[in-house]
Amino acid sequence: ICSKPLASCDSLKIIIRSSSPARRAILSDMGYEFTVMSADIDEKAIRREKPEELVKALAEAKADAIQLNLRNRDSRDLPTLLITSDQVKVSKGMIRERPTSTEEAREFIKGYSGDVAFAVNYILVTNLSTGGRKGGWDIPEIYFHHIPDEFIKKVVKEGGMTCVAGGLRLMHPSSLPFIKELVGTMDSVRGLPKNLTEKLIRESLQETV
Repeated sequence: ICSKPLASCDSLKIIIRSSSPARRAILSDMGYEFTVMSADIDEKAIRREKPEELVKALAEAKADAIQLNLRNRDSRDLPTLLITSDQVKVSKGMIRERPTSTEEAREFIKGYSGDVAFAVNYILVTNLSTGGRKGGWDIPEIYFHHIPDEFIKKVVKEGGMTCVAGGLRLMHPSSLPFIKELVGTMDSVRGLPKNLTEKLIRESLQETV
């Protein structure tokens, strides 16, 4: 393993499977260079009753699909690590994924008003040299003030802030005034907890020693 800080190691090559600009921005902020690779899976076909099990299953399915795509590549050309992840919000005991309609987005946001929601993250790091996997959960709690109907109507109509898990970009400047308390970190709410990701990267690289 490179003895320098991990993010500055030239030999460390990372693939991230994520359509989320926020996750890519966070990983870049951590100092890592990476390649983005897509893997088409039917996420709606993967169902679990518990949110922790659902995000884990989805992150694993994404990793499986990427590894299948890489199967015929020369192992010498393979990146070192693959990072996959998933997040759902949980409100009033219900799993909230990306809303499928404006009505559902409105319902999700109204449910947050004066209540608490949980952002359930699962991060999975796969060592492509050994096939070993390290994963873990991070679950921040978001407590809300009352959210006015006028704000809900506005963001639902515009649409740009509702096309995420849970139906609302919580760290957007216009949403922040309605957050009463955050127990956890902003990067975790955005979908890639830095401390957990760094920990899993280090643990995965130890396998190559």
